Amino acid sequence: MSIAEERIDILFDLARSAASDGEFDRSRKYVRLARRIAERNRCGLPREFKRFTCSRCDVALRPGVNARVRLNNGHVVIRCDCGATQRYPYK
Repeated sequence: MSIAEERIDILFDLARSAASDGEFDRSRKYVRLARRIAERNRCGLPREFKRFTCSRCDVALRPGVNARVRLNNGHVVIRCDCGATQRYPYK
């Protein structure tokens, strides 16, 4: 694991804890920094990072705090408070 990937993991953990505490601006800053590190070092983002960050407002998604999670016709549907929706299939 490279230094960049370790840093992305650390920033995602910080973003999730900030979102849990209701500090969405701080969470947004951590997510944007992690995405910038991934772009600069040309390493991909982990699946968990992609699925639990909002692509529209860049905040870490915490079910029950700032996101709704529903199951619908073989898909997991996650809706952020900003209105953005993500869908992905499950088996």
